[in-house]
Amino acid sequence: MRRAQASNNPLPAELKAVHAILRRDLATFRKLAAAAADGAAQVRAGLNQVRSKGPLFQLRAYCVQHCHAVRSHHEGEDAGLFQSVRRSAPDLQTTVDQQQAEHRVVSDLLDQVEGAARGLENSLPPRTRLADALNTLSVRLLDHLDFEEKVLRPALLPMKPGR
Repeated sequence: MRRAQASNNPLPAELKAVHAILRRDLATFRKLAAAAADGAAQVRAGLNQVRSKGPLFQLRAYCVQHCHAVRSHHEGEDAGLFQSVRRSAPDLQTTVDQQQAEHRVVSDLLDQVEGAARGLENSLPPRTRLADALNTLSVRLLDHLDFEEKVLRPALLPMKPGR
């Protein structure tokens, strides 16, 4: 199905911008969790802009916050964006179903990251668990974001915000 190009539509750019933030934060958390596996001093340097709590506490809080942001983003896509895509691009029904199923898989991985973050303490096994959980999430989530942008972007171009 051919879709008209609409250069003034902010939806594709907004999707890409939100995904860029998720990618950036995930990369930061992966680096910090890997540093935590090697020693808390490196994490302290990475989180020095917030000094009210210890570095492992901050890493835990930021990881949990990031997981909530990803979940909220996916809930918004499921409830709003994907419903609009279903209406405007019926040929993408199967793709939307797959993306929603992928959201459930990512949600399970987010549970693992949150669990590892909440169990973070000043010893090697919990720090390694968090680093491993973030690496596993990264593989799946980054592929998911790339696919979503590539496949859904053409369907978003003719849409108007709020449709």
